[in-house]
Amino acid sequence: MKTTKYYIAAITCFAIWGFFSLALKPIHNYPSLDILFYRVFSCSILMLLIVFAFKRKKVVETVSIFKALSASEKRKAVLLNIGGSVFLMLNWFTFIYVMNHVSVKATSLAYLVCPILTTLLAYFLLKEKLSKTQWISVGLSVSGCLLLSYTAIMDMFFSIIIGFTYACYLVSQRINKGFDKFIILTFHITLAALFLLPFYPAYSGPVPTEFKFYFCIETIAILFTIFPLFLNLYALSGINSSTVGMLLNINPMIAFCLASFVFHEHISALQIAAYSIIFIAVIVFNSHHIFALKQKYTLSSKDSI
Repeated sequence: MKTTKYYIAAITCFAIWGFFSLALKPIHNYPSLDILFYRVFSCSILMLLIVFAFKRKKVVETVSIFKALSASEKRKAVLLNIGGSVFLMLNWFTFIYVMNHVSVKATSLAYLVCPILTTLLAYFLLKEKLSKTQWISVGLSVSGCLLLSYTAIMDMFFSIIIGFTYACYLVSQRINKGFDKFIILTFHITLAALFLLPFYPAYSGPVPTEFKFYFCIETIAILFTIFPLFLNLYALSGINSSTVGMLLNINPMIAFCLASFVFHEHISALQIAAYSIIFIAVIVFNSHHIFALKQKYTLSSKDSI
C-alpha cells in the first residue's frame, strides 16, 4: 500500500506523544510558561543548527520555490505558516498548563476531542469525504467523549481548547504543501520562539539550576517535539487530515494508561468503557486500510507458496 508509510509515521508520532507525561511530570513544579519558554527556545536552537549544518541546499530550494509562487499563493503560504506557528504555540501552552495544574486525564481527553474536531474541520473546510463507516466511527468517538465529560465538565472545557488548537494546526498543514517538511517545521518553531522572546524577561521565573529540569527539557525538545512533529507533517503529506486526526486517539489511550498505572489517578468503570468505545472507533475508522493490508498479505502469502 502506497499510504502505509504515512500511516506508520502517524502511528509512531502519536505513540511517542502518548508517553509525554513521563518527561513533563518530573518538572511539574516549574511554572507552565517557563517550561514553554525553554521548550520552544531549545527546539528552535537545535533545529536552526541542524538546518545550517546539513540543510542549507534545502533552504535555498525552499526560497526559490516561494519566489516562484504567484502573489496570492505567497500570501496563502505566509498565512498558513504563521497560523501554524501560532496554533502550535497555543497548543503547547494549554497542554503544559492543563497537565501540570489540572490533570493528566484532562490532556488525555483533549486528544480524544481533537480527532472529532479535526474530522469536522477537514470535512467543512477541506471538503474531505468520509464513508458511512467513518461517520459511524466519528459518532462512536463523540459518544465516548460525552461519557468522559459526564463526571468532569471542566476537564472537557480545557480539553476542547487544547484539541481545537491542534485540530487547526493539522488542517492548516494538510494544505501547506510544496516545501521541505523539516524547513517548514523549523520556521514554525523559530517563529514561535520569536513570538515568545519579548515576553521572557517579564514573565519567566528565576533561571532553573537543576540538572533534572534541563534534562527533561532537552528530552521534550528532541524526543517529544522535533521528531514526532516531523513525522506528523510527513504523514499529512500522504493521508487525509481526518485520518491523521483519528489516529491521534493512540496518544490519549496511552496517556490514559499512564494516568492509571503510573500516576495512580482514579479511573472509573465509566472512563474505561468510554476509552474502549473510542478504541473501537479508531479501528472502525481505519478498517478499510486494515482490510486492504490483510488482503495484500494474504495474496502475497499465496504467491509465495
